[in-house]
Amino acid sequence: MDFTMTLYLRHYWKDERLAFPSRNNQSRTFDSRLVKKIWVPDVFFVHSKRSFIHDTTMENIMLRVYPDGKILYSVRVTVTALCSMDFSSFPLDTQNCSLELESYAYNENDLMLYWKNGNDSLRTDEIVLSQFFIEHFQASSGLAFYSSTGWYNRLFITFILRRHIFFFMLQTYFPTMLMVVLSWVSFWIDRRAVPARVSLGITTVLTMSTIITGVSASMPQVSYVKAVDIYLWTSFLFVFLSVIEYAAVNYCTTLEEMRKMKRGKFAC
Repeated sequence: MDFTMTLYLRHYWKDERLAFPSRNNQSRTFDSRLVKKIWVPDVFFVHSKRSFIHDTTMENIMLRVYPDGKILYSVRVTVTALCSMDFSSFPLDTQNCSLELESYAYNENDLMLYWKNGNDSLRTDEIVLSQFFIEHFQASSGLAFYSSTGWYNRLFITFILRRHIFFFMLQTYFPTMLMVVLSWVSFWIDRRAVPARVSLGITTVLTMSTIITGVSASMPQVSYVKAVDIYLWTSFLFVFLSVIEYAAVNYCTTLEEMRKMKRGKFAC
């Protein structure tokens, strides 16, 4: 129910107190030591569980000041934020998550936050995920109200993630299909070959139980039924019914043989 993102967070603002004369109109770049001596926006991540600024080998903070007082403040940060996910369609699910930024102390009367270039403010070309691909990425803004402090500007990074299905096809769906087909092989084995049919049926049942246990251990523990659960338990039911089918056939065969024996004794 969360996601972790590493990003370069860049702030732009203008502070005329930091303006300086320059003949060639070149900017000056500083590290984190100057940041502690000037005013910077107190932006934080809403609904974050953990976050930190990278500090190898030095703090990953850059401050660039232009002659007219414009400032670029860049920081490399990793944040783990809350995302309420719905796994009812897992693994064919699509998740909608967002990263929210807001000023902690300054409300809308003191500080206004906005995306400098709108949706083009986000650069996501280098993002490659193992289980998902990004279907949509959007930047937006809004207001958040707190009863004790008032209204605050809030920035949103909203992204829609669609899960890759091929991994689960190889790890779950294909092995389960093979187990169901393998359980049907017992239908072509002679009904008098008890060891062969019983061992085949028990092996497929135990294998299906192992697959279900492994998949459940790696999935999020939620209180509702997922699509993969329906598929696995339906497959398990087919395998289990193949064992029950042989038990019924064996029982009917035994009854028929007993009837024949009784008829034979009566004829004598």
